[in-house]
Amino acid sequence: MNWARSIIIKNQQELEIMREAGRINALALMRVKELIRPGVTTEELDQAAAEVIRLHGAKPAFLGVPGPYPYPATTTISINDELVHGIPSKRVLKEGDIVSIDCGTIFDGFVGDSAITVGVGEISKEAQQLIEVTMRALLLGIEKMYPGNRVGDIGATIQEYVEGKGYYLTREYTGHGVGRSMWEGPQVPNYGIPGRGIMLREGMTIALEPMVLVGTAETRVLEDKWTVASKDGSLTAHFEHTIAITKNGPEILTIAS
Repeated sequence: MNWARSIIIKNQQELEIMREAGRINALALMRVKELIRPGVTTEELDQAAAEVIRLHGAKPAFLGVPGPYPYPATTTISINDELVHGIPSKRVLKEGDIVSIDCGTIFDGFVGDSAITVGVGEISKEAQQLIEVTMRALLLGIEKMYPGNRVGDIGATIQEYVEGKGYYLTREYTGHGVGRSMWEGPQVPNYGIPGRGIMLREGMTIALEPMVLVGTAETRVLEDKWTVASKDGSLTAHFEHTIAITKNGPEILTIAS
């Protein structure tokens, strides 16, 4: 993809639709989070998200996405060492797991895309710290999303914070523009050089998503051909929001209010 050429500036009417797509997506993730406990299957969580999206007159953005085969679910649900793209199934959550849920919603032709990582019951201090660092990295990156700043400013901020805490960032998967398509420009890596890269402009909409690993930056794709896991089996976490670049700074679109 030519990321610069695929940047699409949104007008106020389109942003209003994206706010609603993001709101519905946030509600779906909230419902999933409420249900997370030992003994629940990832398939049950996926069905709960699908039901929220349907009840609000929207459609799942991930279902049927092309790949090694069309993606078969509403959400991606990735556990422990699984970083992204885990396929929901009859797999049962256990006490101490950490679960990353990524969800996309299409409303009136526009996409809202966000992700959270949640502990199952009581989790280890290591897992809790990983979740907190990943969530903080997302918020720090969002703070750099002002018109006139560059993609490198966002990535460098995330990289400095995460690596300063002793963690790793994958180079293989990145944030991206989002709108009528799940993937638009610009590409937004979670690493970079300040002052470099595409300049942010009012009306851009970006899915920013730090993906953090405990032991390595390297990943592997599992036998299902979708799930991406840490190469060394260490824990991972993932948070994501869809952000609009406005004249007053960043606006988080994927919130429930």
